[in-house]
Amino acid sequence: MATLLYRIGRFAYRRAWYVIIGWVLALAALLGGGLALGGQFQESFTIPGTESQQTIDKLENLFPAAAGAGATVVVVAPDGSSVNDDDVTQEITDVSDEIADLGQVASVISPYSEYATNQISEDGTTALIKVQFDGPATDITEATLDALQETGNTLTEEGMQVSYGGEAFQSQEFGLTITEAIGVLFAGVVLFITFGSLLAAGLPLLTALIGVGLSTGGIMAVAFFTPVSSTAPMLAVMIGLAVGIDYALFILSRHRSQLAQGLDPEESAAQSVATAGAAVLFAGITVIIALLGLLVVGIPFLSVMGVGAAFAVLVAVLIAVTLLPAIMGLAKGRLRAKPGSRAARRALAAASHGETDAEGGTHKPSLGGRWVALVMKAPVVFLIAVIGLLGVASIPAFSLDLNLPTAASQPEGSTTRTAYDTVAEKFGPGYNGTVVVVADITQTTDILNVLDEVRTELETVPGVATVGPGLPDETLDTAIFQVIPTTAPDSPETKALVERLREMSAEIDDEYGTPYTVSGQTAVAIDVSNQLTAALLPFGILVVGLSIVLLAMVFRSLAVPIKAALGFVLTIGASFGVTVAVFQWGWAADLLNVHATGPIISFLPILLMAILFGLAMDYEVFLVSGMREEYVKTKDAGRAVRIGFQHGARVVTAAALIMFFVFFAFVPEGEGPIKAIALALAVGVAVDAFLVRMTLVPAVMALLGRRAWYLPRWLDRVLPNVDVEGESLRGHIEEREWAAVQAGHVVAAEELELDGLAASVGFTVPRGSVAVMTGETVSRRLLGAAIAGRIAPAAGHLQVLDRALPSESASVVTRVSLVDLESRRLDEYTAVGDALAERLRLDRPWFKRVPRGTVEALVDRLDRALDGLEGEERVDLHTTLGELSPTASALLAVTLGVADGARVVVVDTGDGEFSRPGTLGFADAVAGVVGSDATLVLGLATAPASLGDGSSVGGRPVARIDLAGVAHPSAVSSVPSSSSSPPSSSASLPPLSPASPPSTGATDSDSRHDAKGVLR
Repeated sequence: MATLLYRIGRFAYRRAWYVIIGWVLALAALLGGGLALGGQFQESFTIPGTESQQTIDKLENLFPAAAGAGATVVVVAPDGSSVNDDDVTQEITDVSDEIADLGQVASVISPYSEYATNQISEDGTTALIKVQFDGPATDITEATLDALQETGNTLTEEGMQVSYGGEAFQSQEFGLTITEAIGVLFAGVVLFITFGSLLAAGLPLLTALIGVGLSTGGIMAVAFFTPVSSTAPMLAVMIGLAVGIDYALFILSRHRSQLAQGLDPEESAAQSVATAGAAVLFAGITVIIALLGLLVVGIPFLSVMGVGAAFAVLVAVLIAVTLLPAIMGLAKGRLRAKPGSRAARRALAAASHGETDAEGGTHKPSLGGRWVALVMKAPVVFLIAVIGLLGVASIPAFSLDLNLPTAASQPEGSTTRTAYDTVAEKFGPGYNGTVVVVADITQTTDILNVLDEVRTELETVPGVATVGPGLPDETLDTAIFQVIPTTAPDSPETKALVERLREMSAEIDDEYGTPYTVSGQTAVAIDVSNQLTAALLPFGILVVGLSIVLLAMVFRSLAVPIKAALGFVLTIGASFGVTVAVFQWGWAADLLNVHATGPIISFLPILLMAILFGLAMDYEVFLVSGMREEYVKTKDAGRAVRIGFQHGARVVTAAALIMFFVFFAFVPEGEGPIKAIALALAVGVAVDAFLVRMTLVPAVMALLGRRAWYLPRWLDRVLPNVDVEGESLRGHIEEREWAAVQAGHVVAAEELELDGLAASVGFTVPRGSVAVMTGETVSRRLLGAAIAGRIAPAAGHLQVLDRALPSESASVVTRVSLVDLESRRLDEYTAVGDALAERLRLDRPWFKRVPRGTVEALVDRLDRALDGLEGEERVDLHTTLGELSPTASALLAVTLGVADGARVVVVDTGDGEFSRPGTLGFADAVAGVVGSDATLVLGLATAPASLGDGSSVGGRPVARIDLAGVAHPSAVSSVPSSSSSPPSSSASLPPLSPASPPSTGATDSDSRHDAKGVLR
């Protein structure tokens, strides 16, 4: 992964304008498309399959007039008057009639109707007009609500006070405010302090804002096709800003540090993307997996929020590893800290780890270095202190109460909050959360009496304030009861009441033959909360389990992931605890501009766990990866903790502060769910970064010592190795630098060791030459497979066609063919032309045809080679394989090997008749088939006696590779030849490894020099 990111970073740096233009076009397309489509955000907190939702779906079919959303017009009579006064009664009745005539209104129950249920307060000062719409709240237009308010507001002209509540008016849509911009400003200040440069500080902000624009545009476009909560884009903005700034910070910080140490800007950008970018990619993937895990919960609105936030994180990751290095390519050396500046001194101090420098002085340890030294002096004390502090902070979490937001969470002074408070004061809190009981009356003959008796039974249930009369539909299939609780809709007592009503359904069915279900907005909210609460523990186990597996893959340790997971549990507990203390208990509510206390929004815990999980693993990777890197080099556990912490402490501190400011900026002026989510995330980030990762982690690592890095061997074999810190990249860079020195040779090896060879080998094959490889069959096959990129060297250096192996083996495999003459399996009835045509077809995509005349040209090449051999006859397209001589059959196998245009062809003769040639005739023929535009590596048991100094094969100089005596005693002759299976089921042909058409090579002056084989 690190090597791939290295190439991506280098490409973006070199092709900066192409990358930048591509991202600008993507931004214009997504953001412009989203704005053009004009998708509207809407709230739809429902869960298909729950009893309440199934009841609503049933009502839409059987009792449409009762299935739509409801609204309540709260009318307060003028001072000194009563709503029962004749003039007031007449005015309210007239307004009720006018509202009934509005579009989308299914029915209106005035406070004076015979169907009204206690819609006039006991003191006579307040009346309620109940409005039923013909569709859900998401379908009610703004024009309808405006018309209703315009009609109701005519009562204010008579001195009455009018407010509006109910589901239709309970807007939960949120937008950005100036405080979010202040959060970005704080992030900019932190970046400037971190980098000491306006240019460097501006890059993470720029890339993060571009990412936010892309993700917001994408969510707006999706909102045109499917319902999307307004919380989704706000959450995407919040997460996108935080991770976008942080991911760019990680990579840019590594880049500036390397520049200060003298690294070339291009190389530094590539290495930064490969190392810090690998950690960013890993962290981003963990966040995305956790957010997409919300799909498993099965709640549509939560799934949309998770996918939207995951998309924002994905965009942030892609921008960090492509757009950021492209901008680095434009800035070039201007991002380097000025020599002698504070930023430059910090970079050099971090590189020296406080040790003696070249002038004999020492760099002063950083604040992070001094902190980790303090923690490591008394790790037990810090361990107990952190666990105790977070344990106490987690205590309020045991009182966590979940529910969907009600009008009580709206700002004071808003019409919905005024209506909610007035109803609660004048009628009781239960009137704000009517529970709807839907009865099936199809099996009842005495409908009115049965409905009266059912109503009486419902009124006896504890927690019920009153029950309205049963209202049957026109077809007498369904009846509904309005049940008014004694408690608020979001109180635990109301939840218990809903459960009691549902338990009572069986008794009513047995006694009256009238089964019923419980629904309504309050019941829907309770069902959503119950399902989310039930999913919380399984989702938590999934997230914690995933963190253990992922970190075990990264750090090759059991203790590190278990410690990280337990630390994550402490973070979640403290975050939940603070959120409960503020939003349920009211602690610091005025300070944080919390309008009202009450239950926490239902989806906050599960969303918080998903997001904080990724951020926690982010900090863990950036701190502990440096520790592992140092431990692998020195095996000194204490030094590894100290050095690794100093490497990551500053960037983690800056990242945590940025995230804290970005999240906390949504708290003071945030509304509803966003305020609680933002505070929980801000607390979680601060706790996890500063207490768990930067205090608890070094304390635990210091206590464990070498045991922290233990991993059972069987588990080490099972777990894939994720090279986050780029250990393979360092090998790739070293190999590439060595390969660059060998650019004059097609193949070169130095101190090359292969599993199965007892000694290392070294050789060079100049361009334009033919390599003759002699020795035991197993040795030749192993080296041939290594040259072809099929097996990886155990040690040493190997380059083929200017590509270093094994890091660039994928590129070599497509340019090198392997031919094993001993493994030929012939189908005597297949024609030469058919065999070649099929081979050519297999090497091309289905849509690319073989050029006319290609097969004929290959047969002509084969014939020219046969012409040089005594006693061999020419072949044609129609000659069958059974008619070929052994020599012609062998040369056909070579022809098949070069058919795909391989630049290097490795031909091994095995132990057969061609392995010990007496003359150079066969070698000349093979070289003739391969041609001058490719390099031949020919494997023989022994070289012909005539092959001496100054000899040539096929008119080209010879490079000798002597493998005599290097085969390991344990090696067996059954070592695979790396040949692929025959190209078709109809023709058993020499098994060849595929290669793709190469670029044309040229022979240079070095081809006149013989290669010298070296045996060490």
